[in-house]
Amino acid sequence: MGSDSDRDPDIESESEGKVSRQHSQSSCPTEDDDDLNLHLGPKVSLKEHLEKDKDDESLRRWKEQLIGSVDASAVEEDQEPDVKILSLAIVTSGRADMLLPIPEGENPKGLWFTLKEGSLYHLKFTIKVSNDIVCGLKYTNTVWKTGIKVDSSKEMLGTFSPQADPYTHEMPQETTPSGIFARGQYTARSKFVDDDNKCYLDINYTFDIQKDWAKL
Repeated sequence: MGSDSDRDPDIESESEGKVSRQHSQSSCPTEDDDDLNLHLGPKVSLKEHLEKDKDDESLRRWKEQLIGSVDASAVEEDQEPDVKILSLAIVTSGRADMLLPIPEGENPKGLWFTLKEGSLYHLKFTIKVSNDIVCGLKYTNTVWKTGIKVDSSKEMLGTFSPQADPYTHEMPQETTPSGIFARGQYTARSKFVDDDNKCYLDINYTFDIQKDWAKL
């Protein structure tokens, strides 16, 4: 399930999808920052940042501009960010969303879903973030047919602060291939990783492209 942008091997681009809740746009350190030869101090937890100067209204508003509105009850002391991908939905006009719950700790068993050839659709994720800010969350997807890689895509989802309610993220619209050679079974691997290359979900699954949608 790759997007029409950011195709291998010639072009690689990243675009943000539509997020239903406001999330922080503040930048986080990347590999390029190594060239600046900066010496950073010890890491301060998000909870410490929230507690410090909490009675100063102007500082509180400034922190919200930097990291977004954070639910303090969702923040733990000295914890790494935790991201759970709760569900995936395939959204297409004129049909009910195809909701695909993601099994925890294992791959979906059997055929996960069927797409209609030549149809317009997009993916919608629900994402739960806890403990700390997650920087540069990315979605990557690689698709094979009969052992040959036929598609690879990457989308930057963004930087998210912890909160009690899940985020909803919608991906750009895609079109399924069509024709006799496009139909059949595919295997795919999807991953969610952050700027530190920490992987929050890595699943392998199979799906079909057929002349029509599967009967409900």
